[in-house]
Formats: sequence, C-alpha cells, structure tokens
Amino acid sequence: MTEIRPEAGQPEGQPGPRPSLDDPGDRSHFWSRSMRGWDLAFYLMTGLTAVAILILQEGADVPTAVALGLLAVLVVAYVLIGRRAALTDNPRLVAVYLAVLLVVVTAVSAASIAGSVLLFIGFSQIWFFAPNRRTGVVLVVVLAVGVFTAIGLRSGIHTAADLGALLTQGGVTVAFAVLLGLWVTQIAERSEERAQLVERLEAAQEELGRTHHTAGVMAERERMAQEIHDTLAQGFTSIVMLSQAVRADVERGRTSAAVERLDLVERTARDNLAEARALVAAFAPVGLDDGGIRAALERLAARFGAETRISVEVALPDALPDLGREREVILLRAAQEALTNVRRHAEASSARLALAVGEGGALTLEVSDDGRGIDPEVVEGFGLRGMRDRVTSGGGELEVAARQEGGTRVLVVLPPGEVEQ
Repeated sequence: MTEIRPEAGQPEGQPGPRPSLDDPGDRSHFWSRSMRGWDLAFYLMTGLTAVAILILQEGADVPTAVALGLLAVLVVAYVLIGRRAALTDNPRLVAVYLAVLLVVVTAVSAASIAGSVLLFIGFSQIWFFAPNRRTGVVLVVVLAVGVFTAIGLRSGIHTAADLGALLTQGGVTVAFAVLLGLWVTQIAERSEERAQLVERLEAAQEELGRTHHTAGVMAERERMAQEIHDTLAQGFTSIVMLSQAVRADVERGRTSAAVERLDLVERTARDNLAEARALVAAFAPVGLDDGGIRAALERLAARFGAETRISVEVALPDALPDLGREREVILLRAAQEALTNVRRHAEASSARLALAVGEGGALTLEVSDDGRGIDPEVVEGFGLRGMRDRVTSGGGELEVAARQEGGTRVLVVLPPGEVEQ
C-alpha cells in the first residue's frame, strides 16, 4: 500500500481516506481492479500453503488439522476484516488485521515447514496495509523475527553454524522484503501522483472549457445587444418619431405630408425587418449588401434627412478600395450611432458625414453637426460605449468632442489593412 500523506489537520502517520467500491468517484474502478488482484494472490498463496501442509505435515509434531485450522483463521480474517480494511482504510481494522496476520503467519510457520510460504503473503500485505514506510519496515522486521524464531524452535538449533545460517537467511529475507517493499511503494506512489495530476489536469481543462464557453456566451450576448441597439432600436426610434409627425400632419390637415411620412415609416419598418432577419441568420448588415459602404452611407444620410428634416452633407472619396467587410461594418455602425445622437441630443439644423482614405489605406470617418455640442462631463451611454468597443476591436480610435465653432464632432480612425473584428 502506498504511503498516504496527511492532509491539513490530519495527524502524521494516519492513513488518508481511500475510495470505496461504493464511492461513485472516478477511482472506484481502480480500487475494484486492485482488490481483485489482491484477492486472487491471497487465495492462490493460501491454497498452495494448504497443499504444502497436506504433503509435508506427515511426521510433524503438530497435527495437520491444527496447521490447516490456523490457515483457515487467516482466510476468515482476510475475508471479514482485511478486505473491509482495504476498502475503507479504517485504521482500527487495519491494525486488527495486521495483528492477526503476524500471529497466524508466525504460528503456521511454527506448526509446519510449509508455513514459510506464507511469508510472501505476509510481506506483501504488510506493505499494502501499512500507513507509511516506517510502519512497513517495523512490521516486516517483526514478522521475519517471529517466523525465523518459530522455524528455529521447530527445527532446533544445535550448533553455532545452525544459528548463523538461520540469522543469515532471516537477514537476507528482511533486507529483500524491505528493499522490494520500498521500491514497490515508491513506484505505486509515483503512479498515484501521476494519476492525481492527470485528474487535476482533466478537471482544469473542463473548468477552462466551461469558462471559455461562458465567456463566449457573454460576448455573443454583448454583440447581439450592440447589434440590436445599432439597428433595430434606432429603426424603431425613427418609426416612433415619424408616427408622431404623421399624427401632427393629420391633425393639421396636411395629408400629402402625412402620406410622405407614412412612406418613410413603411421603408423604415421594412429595413428593420430585413435587419432582424440578417441578425437571426448571422449575416452582415443588410445596408452593405447593396452597393457597399458608399451606398450604405448615402442611404443612411438620405433617410436621416428625410426623417428629421436635418440637412446632411455627405463627403465621400471618388474611389474606395476594398475595405473589407469587418471595417465596413465598423464604419456603418459608427455613422448610425453618431447620427442617432444628433437626432436625440444635438438640436442641430445640419450635419456632415465625411469618409476619407489616408496613406496606406487608413480610414477616417467624421460626423459633425452644428448643434449645442456635447458636454465634456457627460457620461458615455450604452451607444457611445458600444461604438467605442466596436472601433477599438478593429484596432481603431474614437474621439467624441465639442467643436469650437459649435456642435459635436465624432471622429473614427481605423488603421490600414483589413482587420479582424
């Protein structure tokens, strides 16, 4: 049995808990297989000892029945106490069984010449049950002294040579049993440590997998929340404002204006429906599917002007290189959020949306207005935080500040090249 190091609060030398066969833990199969091996070895050796007693006991001073009876006591003790002690690692049961083992092996050795065969059982079970190395060495010595003393008394020691031979045999036996036991114990301990390390590694991998899964779920929720804010929420805001304007037009009898605004409501609702379908299908923004970023920004500005009656100047380069879908998404969402803030907070009469391509393909998007300007002390809301996160995820920078001539400027700068979002 391997040496079990005490845990915190556990006295030195006391064996730690060993998983039971009834324990649903992962090591139950290991102990089940281990006990089957010990059972097989024990019954095989006791059977061989019984056969040897039957063959060699004729003419001995002790009747065969006595020697077999002692052997039966050992078998009963193993079945009733030893196996239970092995499965539960109960210190009291271990002590009782080891005491019975020492006494019976010594007694059988004194009663029969075949009893020395039991030393193989005795030494192996001492190392299996002993709570630590020190106890194992002491018990091996005690058992060897008892057995060889019994052999000497049974066979008789008549000369110094007989005594020397007996002591030599005993010494060699003890040395072999101690060294073999320590070596096997060390191997078993290392195997157990490796098994525990593998278990810890597997547990750590499972925990890491759960952590990554949770982080992925949270990131996906955040992404979906940002997408909904940048698309559906803004579209519904437009629909609400247009509906309010339609009501006012109807109340004032301006039917043609109301019809025009209803057309905008319908177009906005259709765009929102398309955006919702794109989100469900995990597609890119539908605004980019028809004409790319240039057409998307132009449509965005036109719809914004029609809904708010705020004139929007659009400044786009004559030719745009292939920006990559990820950067197009960043620019479109930033423009949407910037114009939404103009609608909600700026109280502006005009706005300007400009996209420029710098050296090496660096992109600059600027959305400015002539409104009241942003308060430097204002706390960024969900929209601005989401826009900043989206821009920085593409390796870019976002600046939101009041203009000296009045109004607010939103500046997005993306580095050259296509970047993963």
